[in-house]
Amino acid sequence: MNQKMWTVDISLTEEGDVTRAVAILRTDDGREFLGEGVARRNPADIPSPQIGDELATARAMSELTHKLLETVARDIEETQGARPEHLVG
Repeated sequence: MNQKMWTVDISLTEEGDVTRAVAILRTDDGREFLGEGVARRNPADIPSPQIGDELATARAMSELTHKLLETVARDIEETQGARPEHLVG
């Protein structure tokens, strides 16, 4: 069995009603993928920092996922000669 370890670090910053998240995926071969997300609280909503953290993180992870899928599609295209359109969408 071959086990690999990839890590994701997420940092959160809050400024007023805006929460920003940065998610960085680090692979065991030294590559990094970065995703960013922002959450803005509606002034009419009750303040809930946890919700802002969760939403900003979800958006950062979503961007990270899209970037990783684009990389996979490029890698497949380079090695197989065809772009797998079903991976990117």
